[in-house]
Order: sequence, then structure tokens, then C-alpha cells
Amino acid sequence: MLHILSTRRFGPLFVTQFLGAFNDNLYKTAMLFLITYHLLAHRPEDAAVMVTLAGGVFILPFLLFSSLAGEIADSIDKARVVRLVKLAEIAIMIVGAFALTHDSIALLMVVLFGMGVHSTFFGPIKYAILPQHLRADELLGGTGLVEAGTYVAILTGQIAGGILGAHAAWAVVAVALVGWLTGRQVPPAPPTKSIRVHRNILTSSWRMIAHVAEDRRLLMTVLAVSWFWAMGAVLTTQFVPLVKDRLQAGEAVATLFLTMFSIGVALGSMAVSRMLGGAVSARHTPLAAVAVTLFVGYLVAAVHFYTVAPGQAGIATFLGQPGSWHILLALFGLAGSAGIFVVPLYAMLQTECDPSERARTIAANNIVNSAFMVAASLVAAAMIGAGLRVLDVILGVGIANLLVIPLALKLSADRVQPA
Repeated sequence: MLHILSTRRFGPLFVTQFLGAFNDNLYKTAMLFLITYHLLAHRPEDAAVMVTLAGGVFILPFLLFSSLAGEIADSIDKARVVRLVKLAEIAIMIVGAFALTHDSIALLMVVLFGMGVHSTFFGPIKYAILPQHLRADELLGGTGLVEAGTYVAILTGQIAGGILGAHAAWAVVAVALVGWLTGRQVPPAPPTKSIRVHRNILTSSWRMIAHVAEDRRLLMTVLAVSWFWAMGAVLTTQFVPLVKDRLQAGEAVATLFLTMFSIGVALGSMAVSRMLGGAVSARHTPLAAVAVTLFVGYLVAAVHFYTVAPGQAGIATFLGQPGSWHILLALFGLAGSAGIFVVPLYAMLQTECDPSERARTIAANNIVNSAFMVAASLVAAAMIGAGLRVLDVILGVGIANLLVIPLALKLSADRVQPA
């Protein structure tokens, strides 16, 4: 599986998408830490709501523009789209650098929306291009590498953002420049047939979703993937306020939480390819869904019984407290189970649609993903605004996850595509 990293048909795309995800999270984490620990440090309730809403701001462009992104990706060379998107990222990050150094929450949110637009147009590319450049027996492994690479990028971006804070300002511009250079090395991926790009994005979005809904298996897969992203959006935005307010720990511990979660998803994403032997199958998805709920329960219990240290604990103090290792183990298990859950579903999306409509299928998936994530972020913000604790929101995610288990069982009962 790893050998494809050294090939031009996969390596440049992998590095480009890695840098894009890294930069998203470098900027977003620096912004969230700036808001939580500095700009709204004395208003924790407002900070928790703002952090939760930030997840929705980043995802909203996926809901608005995914249909246009999918049509463009299916109508022109995907490598050309990569270059244009990466050029736009440089401009967005120049404004982002200004926002981080001038403590403007409004401008920070505008730039976050801009990065969401950037990721919206890159999103259909990174999965739709793989079947054009990889052999059938490489596809699941390649998808696993992209998913694992994404979460390693999230991890390293979050660590860097937590360490640098507002000092990440010009780092985000530098990363965008490198991403543009690597994107120029992605080999051509021309469209298989000419399609029309619709100007009415609402009509186009509806048509894409309706087309996917005609295939029962594709629809179930999209719904399952969408739940994964909704769950992740809520959980990852709650970790920072959970650490600061419930565990009374510092920024380094919040970074440690995000690190454990990202490592878990990355390792789960890579492990499932080996578990399936390269076959595209959802047979492990139901057990992974059950494990997610169990580990959420474990996490909530571990936090409940954790002994809070005086002051804002650093990593050493936190790890020395009774129950801290149970919290980290629960985070790791939750994330690993989530990675095992989602990677086969992405491989199914790529292989079970018409090749000429692959980017639009991924775009339809992104639209539904984003709708789930925005709705989940709004519900979580409303719960916190109504006086519920962050831990209550996390527990609610685990309970709601039980609803996806019947869907996972149906997907696992369907056909398997051999390696």
C-alpha cells in the first residue's frame, strides 16, 4: 500500500491534500485557542458557543457550493482545478494572517468561511481522482492513506495551531504556497465526458442528491458517512472547552486531546484496509459503530470520575491525576473505531457510481455531510446555550450514534467487491 506514495500518480495529490488539511487546522485551531483562552477567556459560555458555531461556519460552504464544485471537477481536468484552488488558498491565508494578528472575531470567522470554500472545491477532487490514477487493487489502500493522511494533517495542524496561537499567522501563508507548488505536480485527470455546469446551485444541489437517492446503496452510504462527519464536528469542537472548563487544564492538554483523537482515526483508517485485505466491504462497519457508542460512554464516565488538579494543569500534571489515562484511552478507542467505520464507506462511494459522475457523487455526499454537520453544530450550540454541559453534549452524540447501527447492518449485508 505504501509504495504508491512514491509514485507521481498518487504522491503529489497526497501531499497537496495533506497540506490543505494541515493548513485548515493550523488556522482553525489557532483561532479557537485565541478565542477560548484570550479573547473570551472570562466569558466561557460565550466562548463555548462561539467555538461550536465556528464548526458550522467552516462547513456551511460545503452545503452551498458542493454541487458547483462537483460539476466543475467532472467537466474539466481535475489537476487544473487543484492548481486554481491552491492559488486561491494563498490569497485567503494572507487575509487570515491579518485576522490572527488583529484579534477580530468577525474577520476570523470570515476567513474560516473562506477556507471552507477552498476545501469545498478541493473535496470532490481528492476522492474522485483516485480511481483515475490507481488500480482497482490499490483503491482501498489509497483511500485509507488519504483518510489517514488527512487525520495526521489534522493532528499536526492542531498541535501547531495550539502551540503557535496567533503566531501561526504567516505560517499559514507559507503552507499555502508549498501546497500550490505540490499541486502543480498532480498529473492530468481529464473528464470522461463533457457535462454542463449549472449556474443555479440550489437546483443543481437538489438534482445531485436526488440522483444519488435513486441508488439505495449509495444513499445509505452517504447517510452513514454524513453521520461520521456530524459526530466528528461536534466532538472535536467540544474538546477544548471540556479541557478548559471541566478538567481545568491548559492549552497543552487540549492539544493532547486533539492529538489522541487524530492519531486514533488515522490508525483506524489504515488498519481497516489490512483487516479487509483490500476488499471494498462494510462488514466491520456495524461493530465499529457499536464501539463508538461504547467508547463515548467510557469517555463520559472517565471524565466524571477524574480528579481535577488545582490551577490550569499542564500535560505532566494532568497525566499524574487519577483517571487521566482512562480519558486518553477512551478518546483513542473512539477515534480508532470511527476510522474503521468510515474508510470502507468512502471506497464504496468511489467504486459504485458511474465514473463520469464520480466527482458529482462525492459532491452530493459533501452536501449531505455538510447539512448534517451544520445541523449538529447548531443543535450542540443550542444545548450549551440552554445550560447543558459540554459533557452532556458528548453523551448525546454517543446515544444518537445508536441510530446509525441499523443502517450499518444493512450496508454490511450487501455485496462485497473483491480486491
